[in-house]
Amino acid sequence: MSNKIWLRAETKPAEARSALTPTTTKALIDAGYQVTVERSTQRIFDDQEFADVGAPLVEEGSWVKDAPKDAYVLGLKELPEDDFPLEHVHISFAHCYKQQGGWEKVLSRWPRGGGTLLDLEFLTDDAGRRVAAFGWSAGYAGAALAVKNWAWQLTHPENESLPGETPYANQDLLIESVKETVEAGKKAAGRLPKVLVIGALGRCGNGAVQLAKDVGIPESNIMQWDMAETKKGGPFKEIIEEADIFINCIYLSAKIPPFVDATSLSSPNRTLSVICDVSADTTNPNNPVPVYTITTTFDKPTVPVILPAGTQGPTLSVISIDHLPSLLPRESSEMFSEALMPSLLQLKDRQNARVWKQAEDLFKEKVATLPEGMLS
Repeated sequence: MSNKIWLRAETKPAEARSALTPTTTKALIDAGYQVTVERSTQRIFDDQEFADVGAPLVEEGSWVKDAPKDAYVLGLKELPEDDFPLEHVHISFAHCYKQQGGWEKVLSRWPRGGGTLLDLEFLTDDAGRRVAAFGWSAGYAGAALAVKNWAWQLTHPENESLPGETPYANQDLLIESVKETVEAGKKAAGRLPKVLVIGALGRCGNGAVQLAKDVGIPESNIMQWDMAETKKGGPFKEIIEEADIFINCIYLSAKIPPFVDATSLSSPNRTLSVICDVSADTTNPNNPVPVYTITTTFDKPTVPVILPAGTQGPTLSVISIDHLPSLLPRESSEMFSEALMPSLLQLKDRQNARVWKQAEDLFKEKVATLPEGMLS
């Protein structure tokens, strides 16, 4: 198997994270890998940081024509929308295994070109736990924006949405920014918000809870739910009538009763004003928060929920950004890349590495479900 890794530049707007950091790039080079790094204008790490550890720099997007056919093309977010067949082995998050909107067009590009997708979302260890994930950072960033939005809606006109955000250089700066808005919201409401986190025992939920604590929200105001609290099935009155902020942190692969829906939101006792769907599976038919249809962005973080006519209660909006960890790109990249390293170091012997064999088997399984005619 190949020892060539080609780190492609991310193309998604505001995506400042990186699958490799200068530190992990050096570790791979020291282990005998040939690591090529595309230049990037939006990555949190400067190009020179990679050059300083010995990685050759190439132009952004040059993997298409210049990457050796046996190179692993490594990235994070999905490729730009296009239709040309893919010849390389790609390691990235492709968001096409759960029949999301347009999944068949995305997935079919690999078998049409003879390439392979090794999806980062589905790399698991012997216990079935993901070997590397951005869950903690996603929960932390999502909670930060949710708390900001709660305060913003209290202190600004109803038709004025939360302003856009840009990545923070470090976690301390984010905490400082959220604390400022929390104080403004506290003055307007006369209290701190009540936050309900579903999936609180997982990495994502743990990150959301930690942010709430870090910005001064007392633990008594943080309702931490997991499987025990949700097993009865939703919609849940507690979300609607006891929480100001609802943060959904669960990873869902099968349909369950929704946590909230349009009918439940019509309660005259509704206190809920902010939903942050960290999972952001907007087009997933199993989405347990079916009250919005738009994936939001850092430029426009929120989308209003259209409530039934005559509904009382506060303004309600949703945050559904699908790359939340990019709000803290340096810390989240370092955490993710370090966790991924043991698997990357097995790429030279991929045919004997369980994590990669399993990923390739899953790829073949998903390709077999493509509609007839998609491979021609």
